Amino acid sequence: MNKKTISLVLGLMCLLLTCGVVIQIKTINGTGTTVSTNAKENELRDAVLKAKEKYDNLYNDLENMEEQLEIERTNSTKNNSELEELENTIKEGNKILGLSEVTGDGIIITVNDNQKITSNDWILDLNELIVHDLDLMKIVNELKNAGAEAISINGQRIITTSAIECDGNVIMINGEKIAAPFEIKAIGLPEALLAICRIGGYVDVLIDRQLEVKVETSNTLKEKITIPKYTGVINFEYAETKK
Repeated sequence: MNKKTISLVLGLMCLLLTCGVVIQIKTINGTGTTVSTNAKENELRDAVLKAKEKYDNLYNDLENMEEQLEIERTNSTKNNSELEELENTIKEGNKILGLSEVTGDGIIITVNDNQKITSNDWILDLNELIVHDLDLMKIVNELKNAGAEAISINGQRIITTSAIECDGNVIMINGEKIAAPFEIKAIGLPEALLAICRIGGYVDVLIDRQLEVKVETSNTLKEKITIPKYTGVINFEYAETKK
């Protein structure tokens, strides 16, 4: 084998070896990046779970303290008509403010995005087939006008300071993200609340837009409707008690 052939073979071997080293380095770097990314994701996931667990524990402690406080209030007002009257005033105020769980007759309206339209269907406006924050606001307003005494959406109690706003693909209520389907509960006289289903009412508007709407009453469900209490903090920055 002459020197020219030997040089050619050695050069080819060097080239193949270099390529192998480069590929291995890239593979190691890629693996390292993936491992690093997965590690960060796991750390964030663990942090979120720990924060949620801590929140749940604190909330449970608060619930237990409130129950204990209620027991103490009840015991302290026994055989004292004046204190008992004050306790009833506090309970009534909490009910009006939305700070206590309530139950009674009423209706449940479930609204969902259109689930039947496919990519092959020709439509003018996709937004018409999606439930928006404005839709929920209008439903709440109609229920209030019909005499609803308590309203909730997907477990979020609607109070005087509740905000219903759009946040991308979801809707924020009381600062919490909720998504379709939206279950709207309202306590009040069912016959009066059903006015929302009248011709020209907002339920009629939603049906015309081909949204999925279901309306049930406590009579058809054969059970009372329960609406949870507001669990946030009520802050009045501008309203002051007049002296």
